[in-house]
Amino acid sequence: MGASNQESPSLLLQDLKVTIKESLLIFPSEETHKRKSMFLSNVDQVLNFDVQTVHFFRPNKDFPPEIVSEKLRKALVRAMNVYEFLAGRLRLNPSSGRLDVDCNGAGAGFVTAASEYMLEELGDLVYPNPAFAQLVTSQLQSLPKDDQPLFAFQMTSFKCGGFAMGISTNHTTFDGLSFKTFLENLASLLSEKPLSTPPCNDRTLLKARTPPRVTFPHHELVKLQDSSNPTVFEATSEHLEFNIFKLSCQQIERLKERASESSNGCVGVTGFNVVTALVWRCKALSFAAEEEKKEDLEKESTILYAVDIRGRLNPQLPSSYTGNAVLTAYAKAKRKELLEEPFGRIVEMVGEGSKRITDEYARSAIDWGELYKGFPHGEVLVSSWWKLGFAEVEYPWGKPKYSCPVVYHRKDIVLLFPDDGDSKAVSVLAALPSKEMTMFQHWFEDTLC
Repeated sequence: MGASNQESPSLLLQDLKVTIKESLLIFPSEETHKRKSMFLSNVDQVLNFDVQTVHFFRPNKDFPPEIVSEKLRKALVRAMNVYEFLAGRLRLNPSSGRLDVDCNGAGAGFVTAASEYMLEELGDLVYPNPAFAQLVTSQLQSLPKDDQPLFAFQMTSFKCGGFAMGISTNHTTFDGLSFKTFLENLASLLSEKPLSTPPCNDRTLLKARTPPRVTFPHHELVKLQDSSNPTVFEATSEHLEFNIFKLSCQQIERLKERASESSNGCVGVTGFNVVTALVWRCKALSFAAEEEKKEDLEKESTILYAVDIRGRLNPQLPSSYTGNAVLTAYAKAKRKELLEEPFGRIVEMVGEGSKRITDEYARSAIDWGELYKGFPHGEVLVSSWWKLGFAEVEYPWGKPKYSCPVVYHRKDIVLLFPDDGDSKAVSVLAALPSKEMTMFQHWFEDTLC
């Protein structure tokens, strides 16, 4: 049961020959009510970095790029009436020492651009080409660094009539699920329909308790002042190779069967859990070269992954909550266990990490952040874009051909992407030094055998 391993295409375009045609600020169509600051939760606080996504669309003769661009601009202006924080600016509150959003109506970025290529000349869109960063605007050159928008939209047309929507958002504004809801609402506005899901912008729903009560140990978090190691969100100076390992629907089902067979009524045998268990085993054992050292096998490995807490709280958060409603689940074990234990046990440990996050655990983690201002920390973080469903959003001109994040490779972050054309299949992107990549591939294939 081999996996498809896709290395960097030799003819990968490094320059998409994109020309910026217009760059401007857009503002809510309705005058901003009383200027206010939007509270950011402790989950939001640690996510002050940009997330960039690109959504590719085939040509549609009824919607040429110039028409689409104007429709998008008008719809975004209307969207900011209810997502008013997108027109605001991130500020450090001097009295609290916390970040909040100054909802000052300063505007969001809107850029129109054109590429000299046709869409099909970009090749396999599933492969995370670093050049896709040219399809996204993160900073407007006309604005100073301390006045950059939290949201910037770039519409890039291709010679064939296809186009790409490139969206840059500060992660404090959305998590993956709320961003999907934003896209659905944008699609509704483009179709002159009411919002599909009016947003809930009240971030105080995830405010820490008074006084904070940490009732669980939080091994997935590290205190900022005690951390001499980089967090999983930081870049490494090492030279990294990156490969995509593709798993078909049939391979994932076989992994689920194997997990069930090798455990005692193992709970949590889901597609995500078996793929995450596979990644964890491969990453933890990728240190080993020709000879395994006993002391290396005794080292502990911790895997992190995000869990949506909207439905786990009491009372539950609204499904329309716009902020970051995810916490970091974890599983940890000695490398020796990941080498010797049945695959089903590894899947079970991953499942236990998610099951651990109850209402009280979530509140305890939020309170921990109030006291220690820390970050998630582990050996590897699995960031899943697999089932967020960005490519399922129906716009007036159709669904995207493909949607993906712009990837900046991190050694300790493994990304899961949906496969183009098969939502049940997954592409696993790993970035590692050469020797570790060789071992990662070895253990990947070994686990699948």
